[in-house]
Formats: sequence, C-alpha cells, structure tokens
Amino acid sequence: MESHRELERAVTVQITVLTGKHLRGSRSDSCLSFIRVEFNGCVLGDSQKLDVAANRDAVYNFTCSFECSEVAHTRDDLAHKPVILTVIEDSPEEKEQKTAVLGQAVVDLLPLLKGQRSVSSSVLLHAVPGSPLDVSQEEDREKATLDVSVSVQEPLLSDIQISESNMLMVTVETAYSVPDIWDPASTPLSSYMAALQIPLTAAKEQTLLFSNGRAKMGGERESVPRPKKWPVGHLLVPGAEVMEGQFIETEPTDMSHGDLTDIEDSDFKANAECNRNRVSWDTVRRCFIDAGGLACLSRRIAECRLWPIEIMRCPQTKPTDAGKNTKEKQARNIVEDEILFHGVVYVDLAPLLYPGVRRIHGTYRIHPFLESELLAKAQRTHSILKEMSRAPSAHGPTRPSSSVDTSKASQVFENKRENRDAFKKLVSQGKTDQTDSLADMKVQVNAEGQMCADSRSYIVIEIVLEKPLVPKRERPPGDLAKRLMPQRAERAVHHYHSQIASVTAQVLDQYRQLFGAAFAPGRPPLDPALREQRKARLLGELNSSGTYFAFKEQIKYSVVRIVREKMMRTDAFKDPEELQAFLSQLYVYLVDEMHVALNKTLSVDSQDEHHEPGLSCSQLKLLAKEAELNNDYQQAAQYYQECVVRDDSEPSHWFDYGVFHMLTADHIKAEECFQRAVSIDQKHTSSLLMCGVLSEMNGRYEDAEAFFESATCVEPDSVVAWTLFGLFCQSQEKSIQAEMTFLEANKHLRSVLKNKPKATSEPGEKNHQTDKTRTSPAGKTEETDIDGRSVNEDDKRDCKEEAEISPSKVKITIYTEAVRFLLQNYALQMAQRALAQQLLSPDRGSNSSYHLALAQLQLLRGEHNSAEESLREALTHNLQDPDVWALWGHLNYMREDYSQAKSCYERTLDSLDAVDTHSVLLRLGSIYLQDGEYKKAKGTFQRACRSSPSCLTWLRLGTAHYRMDELKEAEDALTKASALNSRNAEVYGFLTLVYLRAGRKPEAEQSYQYAVKMNLQKEFLLQEIHDLQARAGFEKRFL
Repeated sequence: MESHRELERAVTVQITVLTGKHLRGSRSDSCLSFIRVEFNGCVLGDSQKLDVAANRDAVYNFTCSFECSEVAHTRDDLAHKPVILTVIEDSPEEKEQKTAVLGQAVVDLLPLLKGQRSVSSSVLLHAVPGSPLDVSQEEDREKATLDVSVSVQEPLLSDIQISESNMLMVTVETAYSVPDIWDPASTPLSSYMAALQIPLTAAKEQTLLFSNGRAKMGGERESVPRPKKWPVGHLLVPGAEVMEGQFIETEPTDMSHGDLTDIEDSDFKANAECNRNRVSWDTVRRCFIDAGGLACLSRRIAECRLWPIEIMRCPQTKPTDAGKNTKEKQARNIVEDEILFHGVVYVDLAPLLYPGVRRIHGTYRIHPFLESELLAKAQRTHSILKEMSRAPSAHGPTRPSSSVDTSKASQVFENKRENRDAFKKLVSQGKTDQTDSLADMKVQVNAEGQMCADSRSYIVIEIVLEKPLVPKRERPPGDLAKRLMPQRAERAVHHYHSQIASVTAQVLDQYRQLFGAAFAPGRPPLDPALREQRKARLLGELNSSGTYFAFKEQIKYSVVRIVREKMMRTDAFKDPEELQAFLSQLYVYLVDEMHVALNKTLSVDSQDEHHEPGLSCSQLKLLAKEAELNNDYQQAAQYYQECVVRDDSEPSHWFDYGVFHMLTADHIKAEECFQRAVSIDQKHTSSLLMCGVLSEMNGRYEDAEAFFESATCVEPDSVVAWTLFGLFCQSQEKSIQAEMTFLEANKHLRSVLKNKPKATSEPGEKNHQTDKTRTSPAGKTEETDIDGRSVNEDDKRDCKEEAEISPSKVKITIYTEAVRFLLQNYALQMAQRALAQQLLSPDRGSNSSYHLALAQLQLLRGEHNSAEESLREALTHNLQDPDVWALWGHLNYMREDYSQAKSCYERTLDSLDAVDTHSVLLRLGSIYLQDGEYKKAKGTFQRACRSSPSCLTWLRLGTAHYRMDELKEAEDALTKASALNSRNAEVYGFLTLVYLRAGRKPEAEQSYQYAVKMNLQKEFLLQEIHDLQARAGFEKRFL
C-alpha cells in the first residue's frame, strides 16, 4: 500500500539545455536560433532566441519541466518516450518572419527510473535533410551537439519500488515471406502496424503500438547488427529515431522458442530472409511494470500462455482538410469491423515463468485473424486494432505530435478513416446493397488474412525482462549438504572424536609408565615378538586399576548422543533381531569414527610390513553384485562395508552402499549413505538425485527441489537430472517449470545423440541369422517363440512388415534415460511415473523398450504375472531384443522353471547386443551344471571369466572341470577363485574334493578345515566330501 502511495505522488522532472555546439544556419556568419523542448506530445517551452557567430557556441541555459505522475506523463511514458529537443532557426530579415527546423536531438530518461537523480550528457543533433545544418555537416564534417542536463529533486522510485518493479522490452523486428501483394513498389504506399496489450499495473492494461512498419524488397539479408528504433520514430527526423546503445545483434538461434523450430524449416527461413519481400519495424517498446503489474502478468501467463500480437496493413492516403471533422464523426458512427490484412501471431510467454529466464527471441507464424480462434487460444474476446479503430481518441488525449510534422501522429488513423469513406457511398445505395457489400467485404478480409498463412509468413519478435519473473535460486551445493545435515548430529560426532582423543592420550600415558624405560636413549628397541605380552600387561593394569571402567563411562555419554542425535533412535527395541542389526550398524559406525579420530590424533610410522588388500574395491563391488544375484544380502552388505572402510572419503562407495539399501527397501539407511556421499563431494550428481528422490518419498518437498536443482547446476547437460527435476515439478503441479526442465532435457539429449554414432538396426536385428533355427517337416525354416512353439516364414511375414514400418533404430527419449537410472538405483515410485510419462509422450520411442522397462519394474516389485505379460508384449514388437530374452530368462529362473530359463538365456547369448551378460552367464552355467551338461557349463563359465572374472565365475569353472575329471584345470580355477575371495567356503570345499581325488591328503585336510572354519553350509557338498574322506581312510574326527 505504501509503495502504491509513493507511485501516486508527482515528481517534477527538470530539463536544462546548456549549450549548442557547431550550429549552422542559412547565414554564413551567424545563426539566430532557439530550442523547443517537447515530451509526450506536449511542448514544454521555447528558449530565448540567440544570435551566435558561426564559430561560437550557443549558450541557451534554458530550463523547463513537467510533472511525472500517474495522471499525466507517467513512469511508463518516461520508459518509452524521449525528450525531443528541436533546434529552430528564425529568419527576421525576411518580409514575413519564417522559421525552419535545423535538427533534432533526443534524451533518454531511463536512468531516472533506475534511481538516478541527475543525468548530464552531450547528445547528437540530427540534421533535417536538406537543411543548412545538414549541408554544413557534409562540408566540414563537424557534428552539432547539445549539452543537456535532466534532474529531479527526489528519486522517481525508492529502492523498494526499484526492487519490486521491472522493465519489459518488446522488440518487433521483421516479418518475412509476406504476401506478394505487399509490394513496396505498389501504390498507394502502405505502412504496417502491430499491437499487443501488457498489464502495467494491477488495474491498467496498456496497448503497445508499433505503427511504423515499412515494406522492403527481397534480395539480401537484413544487416546485423542494426539499431533499434524508438516507438515514436515517425515524429523524429531521420537518425533521431535510433535508440542509442540498443542493437539487433544476431538472428534468433534459440530453437526452443517460436513456431519454425524444426530442422526442415531452416531452408525455408534461409530463402525467405534472403529472397522474399519483408516488412521491417526494428522498433523496441519499453514498459515500466510495477509490483501489481508483475503479479498480474505472471498470473495471466499462467492462466493462458499464448499472447496475441495483431498485425494490419494501412494504405497511406493523404487526408484533405475540407470536411475533415465531418469524416471523423461519420467514421466513428459507422460500425466497421473490417481491417485490411488482419493477421495475428500467438507468442508463448510461458518461458518467462521459467526460473532465471529473462528473454524470449523467436520466429512466429502469422495466422489470419479469427475471433473464434482468438478466444480459444488466447482467451480474448475482442481485437485490439478494432477497438482502436473504433475509438482512437479513447487511447489518450489529443496532443501535437512534433515540431517537425504535426500531422504524422494521427496519420495512421486518418488513413483508416479515409478507408472507411471509400464505402460511405454504399450506405446511400440502400439497405440491401449495403448488406451485400458488407458480406462481400467479410469474405474479402478473410481471404486477405489467409494470404499470410498461404505465404507462410512469420515475424521475428524479442521480449526481454530486466529481471526474471521467477528468480533462479543460487544455492551452492556445498551449503546444501551442510544445511540438510543437522548440526546437532555433527556436534555429537565431534564430541565422540574428542572423547576418543582424550582416552587415547590417557592410554599412551599408561603405556609410557609401564614401558617408558625401554624408550630411553641407548636402550635396545622393543621386541616385536613380545607385543602380545605387552598388550596383555597393559590391559591387566587398566582393569585392575579401574581405569578401563572409567574409560567406558567417559565414552558412554558421547555414544548415547550419537544414537539419539545422529541415528535418531530414542525408542526401545521390541524385536531382538532389529536390536541386533542396529547394534551391528552402531558398532561399525563407532569403529569407523574411532579410526577417524585416531588418524587425527596419532601419526606413528608403523614398523610392521604393510600388506596391500588382495581385492580392489571394484572387485569387492562385483562380488557384492553376485551376492545380490544369489539373494545373499548379508554377504553383499559385508562387501560394501569393506569398500567403505577402506576409503570412506570416496563418494562412489557410499553411493553404491546406498543403492544396496534401496534394493533391500531400507530407505532410511539409503538416504544416510547418499547424504554422506554428498557431504564428501557436493558435485556427485547421482547422489544428489537420489537424495532428491528420497526426500520426495518422505514428503520433504523443499529439500527435494533443492537437491534436484543443485544436480542441474552441478551437471547442466545431464539429461537424467533435468528429467527427474521435471518429474518432481510435475508432481508438485508446477506445470510451467516442469515444461522448462523437459525442454532442457530434450535439448541436451539431442546434443548427445548428435555426437553419437548412428545405429543401423534394432538390438538383435543384425544377429538375426545367428538365432536358433530348425527345419520343419515341410522343409521351411522355423523359429521358436517365447513358448517354444514354431513360427514359420508365413507367420513371420507380419512381424517383418511391422519392422519395416517401425524406425530402424530404438528411439531414445528423456524418459527412457530417466527410467534406466531409476531402475538401476531401485527408485521404483518415480520410475513408475517416468514410465507413465513415456507412454503419454508422443515421442515415446519404441514399444519394445517401454514394455521391457515396465517388466523390469514389475519384476523388482515381485509382480511376476504382470512382468510376464509385459515381456510378451515387448517380444511382439521386437522378437530379436536380447535384453527382453534375458529378463524373460531371469523371470523363469526365479520361478524355478529352469528349462525355459535356459532357452531364454541361450537366445540372449546368441546376440552380440545384450547389455548385461554376466548374470546370464552365471545362471545359464549353473543350469548346465544342475542338468549335468558339464561341457556346456565349462564353455559358459570360460566366457564369463574372460568378460568379467570373479570368485564365482572361477569357482563355477573349477566345478565344471572337476565334474569332467579335469583335476589339474579344476585346481587352477579354484586357486584363482580363492585368490579373489579367501572367505568363500564353497571354494575350499571343492578344493578338498580335488585334493582327495588326487590323493593329496595334507592339502585336503587343510582345505577341509578352512571350509569348516568358513561355515560351509551346502549339504550336498559336505556329504560328497565326507564320502571321499571315508574312502581315503581319514580319521573320524575329520568326517
């Protein structure tokens, strides 16, 4: 309310013309001149007449002013209208005193709207063509200038008003491929007008009029850069209409704005912009919009994104003075709805509601104006141009336009009145003739408007805001992690570290008291072999003295704080298994943090030999994936934990551990892992995205938006990040922002696909000849379908015809990329929404890929019957897709239908395009072993060892060799398996069998002891070992 009152106050704007330099008149020795100052159609005053010598400056020191208010000379007037300074020469020596305009200069008042209180400048005086000033400038090339100062006693806008208001600039550049009848050489000459409405305040909507369009011949492109013009350029002399510092730099290149955005339109546009006739405005209209107007503008765009800009043609016919007033009255009394070549373009302003977007620059088709279409598209019920033509005086008080030509201001509407007079005679011919003529006129107008559509006319328009309507949040990802991780939890961990450091210091003091003499100079070093004795003595001393109990009490409080503030557990456990699981998790965490504290406190060079771990982290993760494949989640968790313990500063380890918890549906632990990864590396995009997914699942929508937005800032060309952000915005019913994110995702996807080598076939299509076939009794080649039934060539004809219709390669969309990421990380809820969007999208890609992703989702949910239906549907669209066959095999394997699973796996491996063959090879080889097909099992596992060797692949290969009595090869394979994982009990079990068969009892005994120590659980393997041990004569204690 206070800002509104401040806008209503009147502020005096004072204009002072100081001096004029290099002025030349009709007389060679001197120049008698005065300055006329005009603004907004009003003459503010004339200076005194000065007779100044030709080589002297004219010191006018003329001051005038006007009141800036919401009644007259509004702030919007200051934004788009300049102060016009006209230098007029007086000729008193003539019989009749005459005046002649020498030139004009303009002063831009925009700095006053940005908070400045005074502006001083030297403005160029543009000479009237043919005037003495123009001739003198051509001769001596000295440009005439005026020194001007503009000031206000107080700022036009307060700091709050400046921050809440905005400046909108609409530039109408050029219309191309206009109808041939718009010939610049035709008579009478025509001008072209464009108009649109913009809300400046909550209660006022302003019509922006661009009335100085001029037709041009084709043959060459418009020059770039070229200056923009004032919207009152028809009141100014040539050169003065140019807005200083504003240029049309380049042609629009943003393909996401406008209508002609397809690649096939580029050739048409190139031809039209070079060879076809065009209409040029190059005019910019600035609008000052207050806070209420901005809210209204945003609301109107959200309600209806398409804004109409109307275009018309105005023949220029010079009106006569006689009967002029009579014509005006008659024109206003005639209800005239026809406008020559009435067209309209629909500009999509929704991108202005995208966060951080300030500019729209695009090409827009010119459609014939139809009120029904205007209502349907733009929710407008009337034409702007028709309203203006009916009542031109309603749009502002009548003012003299300029000292140069007082008839130019109303020229456009006078032309319209003249056009109305053309059919005034029809009124006197009778009612019937008038009705027929008006009907014919409507048909003609419709035909004229259709000419623009037939010519594929389009116009280039730019809309720029000084500040975005929706600011883009600038939040560094590093601050995001700190904000989302509670400070109390950090303080609890810090307190635990300090207690560990304190206890460590006390233990070291106790150690020095016991063994300090051994560290004296000249004494021999301590014997490493007696380390355990020293350790036992130290522990005995701590226990006997009560220090050990005191240490526990000292650390207890910090552990309680971690449980309550870090792990957020305050209630008692009712389930003993849940309690045991929590204690295990707490123990691992406390040990990890203890190591962190010790590393900060101690720096001791170990004298022991440092042994590198036998397995790398990548191998541990592969072992974990194999354990997941066998549903051994406890073993998988151990592998992930070992990766984290080895290097807890690596964000990928925490991310993989979080994905494992997503698989086991432990979302709380998963979120902790992902947030830990973000705290380590604030640019880890995958962790940011998964934090966003889990935040949305838990209802923390503000945090989710922050995570998704940070992911797009960290990796602005990530298709997945933009797509997931769009899915989130869509769930929050932020349709405009969702559209923006999807457009960004599509733009980056096109860039990625453009740089990729083109695929030539569907997956599996190029390996069509390698698929399993058999010959039917009729001699025709047959192929087995998903149920094992034969499909002959006649039945396959329909499939081939469908393949010819479908594209030659799988069409990747932003949703397929997002679904792949979400399914890989077991984010099933958002994956389902992404699949729904892919199904609704007109660019949804191949049906096979959709049904395959849907089957993966259903399989992860345990919906086996639904997954089977989806896989059948996928195979009907692409019978050769190896990934579909692989998933079909997994489904049958989980159902324990090993015969069908084997058939599907074999078909998958026949293709070279399968994505994930490791799991297929493991399971197919296991089926071969189970069925006694050891030779096939050996070949399958050899292939697995070549592609991705692991403990499990070498174990299964050794098993196959053992079953084929190839003991030497079996021992080699099992030895490699043991080297990769020394804790696998099954490896030592089979090594025991190999050694027993080879008669190597000591090795067999040792391997068996390792197998028992590792808790070998497989009964068939234990029974087989016991049988061989009995035959070999082992003692009963080993059986």
